[in-house]
Amino acid sequence: MEVLVPGGRLDLGKELAVRKIILVGGGARSGKSRFALAYGRTLGARRLFIATAEAGDAEMAERVKRHREERGADFATREEPLHLPALLAERHDADVVVVDCLTLWLCNLLMHDRSPADVEAEVEKLLAAVARREHHTVLVSNEVGLGIVPESALGRGFRDVVGRAHQQIAGQADEVYFAAMGMVLRLSPEPVRSFRPGEAP
Repeated sequence: MEVLVPGGRLDLGKELAVRKIILVGGGARSGKSRFALAYGRTLGARRLFIATAEAGDAEMAERVKRHREERGADFATREEPLHLPALLAERHDADVVVVDCLTLWLCNLLMHDRSPADVEAEVEKLLAAVARREHHTVLVSNEVGLGIVPESALGRGFRDVVGRAHQQIAGQADEVYFAAMGMVLRLSPEPVRSFRPGEAP
């Protein structure tokens, strides 16, 4: 759709197409969150950070406090452990929204007695919400499928739910990154490229 603007025409389809879905995955302490924040800072001056963690004990409360201090004043912050799709569907006065992290959100759903099918439906709602976005969306998640098979049924179910969610989201993402040992690899789009700690595309 084109509209008249001073100096010519504006293709709204092309303007909306530049709003990207970016998936950043990796293991614990791999550098994925640092990369996501650094990348987010390059995508616009109005930035929103959505935290999915619940400060259920003193250790988690301290982690939440430390992460908030590390972000500084660069990002406004919202906390949403369960209803992430609804929050993302809201209109935000932001150029970029960083969600950290999807794994905790998925865990929260399972711990609130959502079935794997329910969780998959929630992921579809999330994708539908970001598809209508007016901002860039950076989604951070943990890769949990590279280790041994979990001993418990709950652990195996969690691994499977996270793996399927990653496949769903990666299938819709414009860019996919994987962090390991402090380095970040761009898996898609080609060509594959590496980024050093603190470096952003």
